[in-house]
Formats: sequence, structure tokens, C-alpha cells
Amino acid sequence: ATPDDLAETVRLVRAEGVSVHSATVDIRDDAALRRLVADGLERFGRLDVVVANAGVLSWGRLWELSDEQWNTVIDVNLTGTWRTLRAVIPAMIDAGNGGSIIIVSSASGVKATPGNGHYSASKHGLTALTNTLALELGEYGIRVNSINPYSIATPMIQNQAMLGVLSAHPSYLNAYAPMPYQPVVGGEAKRSDFMSPEEAAEVVAWLAGDNSGVVSGSQILVDRGVLKY
Repeated sequence: ATPDDLAETVRLVRAEGVSVHSATVDIRDDAALRRLVADGLERFGRLDVVVANAGVLSWGRLWELSDEQWNTVIDVNLTGTWRTLRAVIPAMIDAGNGGSIIIVSSASGVKATPGNGHYSASKHGLTALTNTLALELGEYGIRVNSINPYSIATPMIQNQAMLGVLSAHPSYLNAYAPMPYQPVVGGEAKRSDFMSPEEAAEVVAWLAGDNSGVVSGSQILVDRGVLKY
């Protein structure tokens, strides 16, 4: 996401007549996270839903990665998510209203993906984080789930680094199968190798709402069935 994306999201929310507070924060920065939570509580009074969505991706075989590549992906995707939740959970418990935490993981959190093993390791870590928090927070009425999307059309996966690795090691493509389910539009199945961010957002919205009230400690596969291969 870019600053322009954030500004557009703010515009869309305000167009619905809803108040919004936005900020750009590095989730590796504890102090900044705590300030953001404090600002939100001061403005809105309580915290009911948390979507931990920040993440980064780079490409390379595991033994060829630099320390910087490994550390950045693990620090943002896994440790940064933990820092985010550490900053928000006490406020959710203190409010006594229960709530829903949605952790945005990946299909790489439930299967191995060659060419980005450090990313896969970080997302597998989020599976353990999700399931443990679901057990620890259940007594407070707080649900914790992850979504595990596959092939979302964003700049994160549409880049030259990915193409370089897959071109150099074509056998890796076996781990990135086409999605078996294809939506029908106008009576015709429309072939697509990517899902839209909006499709994943619909699942997040469901987990945030009361209609998913019995769901906790689950990994929701947003993958059009591909992980059944």
C-alpha cells in the first residue's frame, strides 16, 4: 500500500459518513504503535476490531538470502504483528466488550513456497500466533482468526524479483498452482490468476462482524480451493 492508497481509503470511509483517524506507522516501532492506539482510544473510546495486515515480501533461495532480507521479513511480518497485538490487546481486555482480531497471513502460512522461504516461515509463525492467542483471549470474549489468501493482485507479488526467481527455477512453479474455482460472470467462467483485494476484504469484514461469532482459532483459506491440490 502507498500513502495515496491510505488517503483514498480515508476518503471512502468519510464518504460513508463515518469518522476515521489515519496514521502511517512502522509496526517495528513500539512507541509509535502505542501512540497510535492511545490516539484512537482518545478519539473513539474503545477498540473492538483489529486487522493486522502489514507485511513485506522479498525473493530468493533460503541459503542465498542476506541477513537484511531475512531480518526485514521476519521483523515486519511476524515480530511486527506481535508488537501490534501487544499494543492493542490490553485495551480490548480493559474495555470488556470482547472483539475480533484478524491476522492477515498467507497461503504460504499453511504450505511451503520455494523462492520465498523466509516469507513462508514468517507466515507459518502467524498461524501459531493466531491459534495461541485464540486460546489465551477466549476467556475475554475476544476471537482471533487468520485469513490465508493466495495470489492477490497487489504490487507485492507482481514484481521483477518474483519473475527472476521463477524464471531461474521453473520447477518452483509447481508450488503455485492455478486456482480451481473461477467465478462465473454473465454466464461464463472468467479465467483469472489473481484475486482482487476486495475479495479478501469481504472475508475480513465477515470475521469482524457478529455472523462469525462462533469462529475463533481458525485459518480461513481465501484461495478459491487451490490449497486442496
